[in-house]
Amino acid sequence: MRNPPMRFAGAALAGILLTGCTGTGPPESTPTYNLAPRPVRPGERPINTPPVTDGDERFQVIGLQTGLSGFFGTHAEWQARGQYVVVRVVVENPGRANSRFDAKRQKLITADGATHTIDRFAQAIKRQPDTLPLGAEVRIEMDLWFDIPKEAKVTAVRLFGDPPLGTGGTTDGVEIPLT
Repeated sequence: MRNPPMRFAGAALAGILLTGCTGTGPPESTPTYNLAPRPVRPGERPINTPPVTDGDERFQVIGLQTGLSGFFGTHAEWQARGQYVVVRVVVENPGRANSRFDAKRQKLITADGATHTIDRFAQAIKRQPDTLPLGAEVRIEMDLWFDIPKEAKVTAVRLFGDPPLGTGGTTDGVEIPLT
């Protein structure tokens, strides 16, 4: 036998090259859901931002209403102290464990740099939750209601997710422009 290690190396190289040449083409793309488009709600303008992640949650802002002087709920009519701003968000838990969305942590940012928390009374009248558990791979869509000064100009929203399981504390949030 002449140089067995060279024969083995040659056979291995030939096997690798032949295997590489027998591929079936480019990898298949992941299928996506074919969801029907929905009309934007009256008074709302669509916001087209890419999804962003903070902690265990993924967010996408899809709508914005500003300058609302008041609203009707199922059992009440209520006037803003300044103006109501409504941010429509999609909140998703892409993980395999539960997470918790806390609407009270979310902040609206105005041109003067001020941050505003949700109006808990407006959230309650409009039947939007303060907090809710998000199961594994659950996706929800909801409104965040803010009551800000009448002359204030909205620039962004800062959204906060649930910290990853076992880390505790809070997240830094992720800022999404609304202009």
